[in-house]
Amino acid sequence: MKRLENPARDRMEQGDIALGVGIVQGRTVDIAQLMKTAGYDWLFLDCEHGAMSIDTCAQISVAALNIGISPIVRVPIGGYGLATRILDCGAMGITMPHVENADQARALVDNCRFPPVGHRGVGGGVPQYGYQAVNLGEAVEELNRSMLLIAMVETPEAIARSDEIAAVKGIDVVMIGTNDLALAMGVPQQFGHARVIEAYETVAAACKNHGKWMGSGGVREPELAAQYAAMGAQFFLAGQDIGFMI
Repeated sequence: MKRLENPARDRMEQGDIALGVGIVQGRTVDIAQLMKTAGYDWLFLDCEHGAMSIDTCAQISVAALNIGISPIVRVPIGGYGLATRILDCGAMGITMPHVENADQARALVDNCRFPPVGHRGVGGGVPQYGYQAVNLGEAVEELNRSMLLIAMVETPEAIARSDEIAAVKGIDVVMIGTNDLALAMGVPQQFGHARVIEAYETVAAACKNHGKWMGSGGVREPELAAQYAAMGAQFFLAGQDIGFMI
């Protein structure tokens, strides 16, 4: 069975940083090649905010396959149905926002991974395999291995529970949504605030304890990003299309 490429995962497994770019306004499939050429490793296709449809998201995901950039989709809070549909349509990872506890992390795994890890059902053709006929048992095993499931922690309460979230089997990345976290802490946009730094230290320890990758979203300042990378963050959301235009 062909080994599926997931450039973001592959880079992190090699100990490197995986840089992602948020796609909120982009609507055409050429955005995948454009962002690959710009040097990014993964697309953060945002179906939590903005007006992107599942059809657009699916087309961009398929365009991203096999060109060296991972299509990773952020679904709305609790959007498990959308998550499984977009995985069926070509995504190589799902980001769930506002994961507050281990039960919510387990629900993400249960819905998005095939048995024996979860209970995701089998759809029709598999775009990750070019819609070819596949050995089902081998294909679902490889899809389970290659995909990324990202739990976003965005409140002080979620940070406090980050160890139990990171402990959930099948979660790959615990990602700090720094913008919402700072807002919830009452220090909006102060991404270098002592409380935010302490939150990164807490999540870094949780990820280290359980062999998971730490992610960072919202941090724009190179010095701060370097500081959080030194703590162990490897999965970085490094800007979005709107910010590049205005």
